[in-house]
Amino acid sequence: MTTTEKISLAVIGGSGLYGMPGLTDTREHAVETPFGTPSAPIVVGTLEGQRVAFLARHGIGHHITPSEVNYRANLYALKALGVERIVAINACGSLREDFAPGHIVIPDQVFDFTRGRARTFFGEGLVAHIGSADPFCAHLSALTEDAVRAAGATVHHGGTFVIIEGPRFSTKAESNAFRAWGMSIVGMTCAPEAFLAREAEMCYAVMAHVTDYDVWHVNEAPVTVEMIVQTLNRNTQTAQDAIRRLVKSLPTARPCACGSALASALITNPAAIPPKTRKKLDLLVRKYLK
Repeated sequence: MTTTEKISLAVIGGSGLYGMPGLTDTREHAVETPFGTPSAPIVVGTLEGQRVAFLARHGIGHHITPSEVNYRANLYALKALGVERIVAINACGSLREDFAPGHIVIPDQVFDFTRGRARTFFGEGLVAHIGSADPFCAHLSALTEDAVRAAGATVHHGGTFVIIEGPRFSTKAESNAFRAWGMSIVGMTCAPEAFLAREAEMCYAVMAHVTDYDVWHVNEAPVTVEMIVQTLNRNTQTAQDAIRRLVKSLPTARPCACGSALASALITNPAAIPPKTRKKLDLLVRKYLK
């Protein structure tokens, strides 16, 4: 399905953020996609006079593990609703002393350390090599950082987000290796989400909430679910306030290149694309395969 409704921003809520209480005039969209069913119905409502979409990444009641999330269905469904910008809310562990629990990080790089996840919409006769040197939208990330700071949080600009398979937490050996590699924060869900958003030509930024020091910090207790939930509960109001401020600051037009990311990525001769694949990916590629 597609909609003509103008949606200014989509928020993908992670652990601890399962709804947007500030939304009014809400409608639920149960979107079926060629890649299956999204994690949950997408709720679209009004916030600060703008239409905003919300998707619970782990499902209603948090019943989907990071590896089980149908990232392709989630991103395709948002694209089908006309979404052009996404802010993802993520819980993360800190790999740096100065990124303390309760702080928020707006990362500028991601290191995909996952295994076995479907990482692309493409294949089955249509090949695309998307550029991902800078995986997050710099413009949306800057606006998100400003909004978080205005909401009163301690925010850090930049840093590399290493994504592990999960659902288990890291061993000390793994955590120390990530620190030696220069990683800043560790989580389980930003990949392949960021890369799929780029393939779908949507701006994508991350608001990563530091919940713990992972397991490397000798003076801190190892990370637990209880620790994560407590920190996220304290940060929920901050996240909602930041989203409200961000919505008010979004320009009508996107000044970045995210909206044309596929322009130089498609390599398959159009005549060689199987009709079934062309139909499956029409939402993404129709403007390039006229």
